[in-house]
Amino acid sequence: MLTSLANNPFHSGELEAQARAGVGDVAKWAGGFIRDYLPEQHRLFHTSQPFLVVAGGDGDDQTWITIVDGPEGFAKSPDPRRITLATELEASDPLAGAFRQGTDIGVLGIELATRRRNRFCGRVSSGADGYTIDIRQTFGNCPQYIHERAWKRVPGTGAVEAVRSQSLSEDQIARISSADTLFIGSGHRGEDGAASNGFDASHRGGAPGFVQVVDGTHLRIPDYAGNNFFNTIGNILSNPRVGLLFVDFETGGLLHLTGCAAIDWDPKGAEDQNAWRYIDVRIDAVLDRPGAVGLRWTKQDHLARPLRLTERVEETPAITSFYLESADGRPLEPFAAGQHLPVEIRIPGQPDPSKRSYSLSGSPADRTRYRLSIKREDKGLVSRFLHEHLHAGGLIAARQPSGDFVIPCNDCPLVLVSAGVGLTPMLSMLHASAQQRNRPVWYVHGTRNGRDHALREEVERLVATNDHLRKKVYYSQPDDTDLPGKDYDGKGRVTADRLLALGAGPDARYMLCGPAAFLSDIQNGLEAAGVPADHIHFETFGPTG
Repeated sequence: MLTSLANNPFHSGELEAQARAGVGDVAKWAGGFIRDYLPEQHRLFHTSQPFLVVAGGDGDDQTWITIVDGPEGFAKSPDPRRITLATELEASDPLAGAFRQGTDIGVLGIELATRRRNRFCGRVSSGADGYTIDIRQTFGNCPQYIHERAWKRVPGTGAVEAVRSQSLSEDQIARISSADTLFIGSGHRGEDGAASNGFDASHRGGAPGFVQVVDGTHLRIPDYAGNNFFNTIGNILSNPRVGLLFVDFETGGLLHLTGCAAIDWDPKGAEDQNAWRYIDVRIDAVLDRPGAVGLRWTKQDHLARPLRLTERVEETPAITSFYLESADGRPLEPFAAGQHLPVEIRIPGQPDPSKRSYSLSGSPADRTRYRLSIKREDKGLVSRFLHEHLHAGGLIAARQPSGDFVIPCNDCPLVLVSAGVGLTPMLSMLHASAQQRNRPVWYVHGTRNGRDHALREEVERLVATNDHLRKKVYYSQPDDTDLPGKDYDGKGRVTADRLLALGAGPDARYMLCGPAAFLSDIQNGLEAAGVPADHIHFETFGPTG
C-alpha cells in the first residue's frame, strides 16, 4: 500500500503547484490518503453507482472525459485492485477506441444525491464481457461544491448522432452559462512505472454560470479551495491538454470539449470571490452527444428546509456553537453520530446560496435541535458570515443530515481521536456511546491550550457520569494557567504511540478527525504497528469555510 513516501504519489507538476500555492510539503502527509488498492468501503461505493466519470486520451493525443454507464450492477470489484464494467461505450464516445485498445484512465465515482465522491486511476483493458480496470492509485474528495441530484434510468435511448465542431455554438454557450457542474480530465506521463502516471477525472461545481464563457473557444473555470493535492492543476503544468464534460441532467446529453489549459494564479478583479485562481481553457474540438446516457437527474432543491437559530455559544475565540430548531413546524430529521448537516446560506452580494456541510456536534438523542460547532476561517466566506451575522432568530436552509463517517460496529471498543475543531463528530459519537454503555470508549483530543479547548466541560461531564467512557487530552502549547493533570493529560500532540498505549485491544476501531497531516501521521503510525487498515476510519477538514 502507498502509506510511505518511498514511492512519492506526486509528480513535478503537482509539486510545483503545491509550492506555488504555498501549501507546504503535501507529500509528507498525503501518503496515508493515497493507496494502490480500493479499501472495502470504496469498492462498495464505486460498484453501487449507476455511472462512472472517466478521463483518458485518444489516438490523436487529445484528452477527453466521458460518462460510462450500464445496467443495474454493471460495475463490480472482484478484488481490491480491480473494477470490471459490464457495458460497452457507444461508437460516438470520444474514448471508445481507447477503451478497445487498452489505455490509462482516471475515474471518478460520484453520488450526486449524497454528495459523496472518490477517485482512482489505472489501466483499462477490453474483453468479451466488457472492460477491466487495474487500479494504480485511489483517494477521496470532499463534498463542498457538489449539487445534490436524484437519478432514474430511461430505457431505450438508442444510438446517438454526435455533432462535431471546432467552437461552441450559441446553444452550447447557453448550456455552459447555466451549468452548475462540470467534469475535467487531465493527465501526466513521466518516468515509466511512476505511481503518478496516468489520467485524473475531477469534479468542479459552483453556482449556475460559475464557468465563464469568454468566447466560442475560450472558457475560464474558477478553482476553489480543496484538498491541496493539486492533481488537476499539477497535471496542467506538466501537460496542458484537458478534457471538459458538461452534462444535460434533464436529457442525458453530454457536451465534450478538448483543448489546452493554463493557470491564472493571480486573477485581477475576479468576479467570483470564492475563486483562489482560474483555469483558462482554449478549446480545440467540441463533441455534442444528445441523449448519450440512459440516466436522468433531478435537482433536490425542494428538500431544503428552514431552521431557526435559537442560541449561539462562543466556545473559544475561534469556535462558536450554533443551536438550530425547526422553523416550519416539522420534526427534525434524525441523524447518526458523526454525520454532517448540509446548509445553504444566503450571503448579501452573492448571486446564489453558498453551500457547506458542517459536522453535527450534539447528541443524536436530542430530536428538538441540531448543534453545529463551527470554526471561523479567515478566508472562509460562510464561516465568517455565520460568526459575524447569524444571531438568535436568524434563518438558514438545511438538507437532511448525511455522511458515512459513523460508528462502524455495534460493540467493538472505540477510540475517538481529534485535533482542533475535528472534535465535532467525536463529541457526537461520545454522546451516542454514553447512551449505549456496551463497550469501552476513549475520547482523545489535541489542541493548543486551554483557551482553544472547545466544549471541555461537556466532555468532562459525560466521562464523569459514565464509567465506560475515558478521556485523554493533550496540549501542544499549554499556557501558564493550564494545569497538567487537571486541564490536560500530557504536553505535545496526539500520536499513534499514545493511542496504542491506551490498550484498546485488537478489535478496537479508531475514528479520526482533524487536519490532513494529523490524520496521515496517526494512520501511518497505527498501520505500521499492525492495526488493520479497515479498523481505521477518518474524516478530514480544511480551511474551506
